[in-house]
Amino acid sequence: MKRIEVALGARSYAVEIEAGLLDRAGTLLARYARRGRLVVVTDAHVAHAQLPRLAAALGQAGIAMEPILLPAGEATKSWHELARLCDRLLTLGVERGDHIVALGGGVIGDLVGFAAAILKRGCGFVQVPTTLLAQVDSSVGGKTAINTEAGKNLVGAFHQPAYVLIDPTTLDTLPAREIAAGYAEVVKYGLIGDADFFAWCEANGGALLAGDPEARAHAIAVSVAAKARIVAEDERETGDRRALLNLGHTFGHALEAETGFSDKLLHGESVACGMALAFRFSAARGLCPAGDAARAAAHLDAAGLPTTLAAAHADVPGAKLVAHMAHDKKMAGGKLPFLLARGIGETFVAKDVALADVAAFLDGERGR
Repeated sequence: MKRIEVALGARSYAVEIEAGLLDRAGTLLARYARRGRLVVVTDAHVAHAQLPRLAAALGQAGIAMEPILLPAGEATKSWHELARLCDRLLTLGVERGDHIVALGGGVIGDLVGFAAAILKRGCGFVQVPTTLLAQVDSSVGGKTAINTEAGKNLVGAFHQPAYVLIDPTTLDTLPAREIAAGYAEVVKYGLIGDADFFAWCEANGGALLAGDPEARAHAIAVSVAAKARIVAEDERETGDRRALLNLGHTFGHALEAETGFSDKLLHGESVACGMALAFRFSAARGLCPAGDAARAAAHLDAAGLPTTLAAAHADVPGAKLVAHMAHDKKMAGGKLPFLLARGIGETFVAKDVALADVAAFLDGERGR
């Protein structure tokens, strides 16, 4: 088993990674089962693929399971579903000292984490991520949120999980598109600060996407360790350190908003396109070698991910995408910081970018 500590003082927690861990979840989660019960929140898709495994593991440990099934998809991260979930948790008698289990991808983890943050002014939760994107990124770090009409993740809270259980075998039931979307977040860690890991991705990404268990386990462990270090240094993104994890997200969230937060463009796909745009924008500003921008995009292309506005179904005027960015939660004093690059593995926060320049760049990206 690979064990990675997220060092946050009294709120530190472990991330444990191993194939087959879900089948041992009863033993691993027993400490969180007050009164011999765990409420497990999941979605309809994950319930079919993974809930029986978890139920069996909990049953073997004598733990009763109360499942709550939510609709699958990004639309579930909403006020409506948050209210329904909180009402259901209250009906089940969840107390402040209880832990709620989030079994699923980033949508479930974000929604359950936010519900846990506000229910009775805060109760505990455990992340059991079942998608590659959630395993390498969203399950670690304590960012929880829902989407609103104004944009993505604009209402939420920092609320750290008590424990993260990662079983890479849950990825075996996912469609190839979901794996590729999650892989974008793996590549991100190489692009932001680890050129050697990006080179590893170039050499091994194909095997990972094809299902190689060793490649998947390695990528998950490296990604989680990188995020754990950054979160320990800058938990609430008060400085520039944690902001590095947003590479591709400012562009990407605008693309998601333009496509209606729908299956038309998955979150990981938007991040992939956003990273390609960030590197090309950096190259256009003379910050990054054009060859590095092309290399980043080529690898994402090879993984089947979108790297152009057209491929992301958002070939619209730059001003329209920039209008979405104006609602970004990182906006401060009318300025929006951008994650740009000096090269592969050399990402930095730029605070001098004019949105008019971004709009002009995006207009130039149309028709690629």
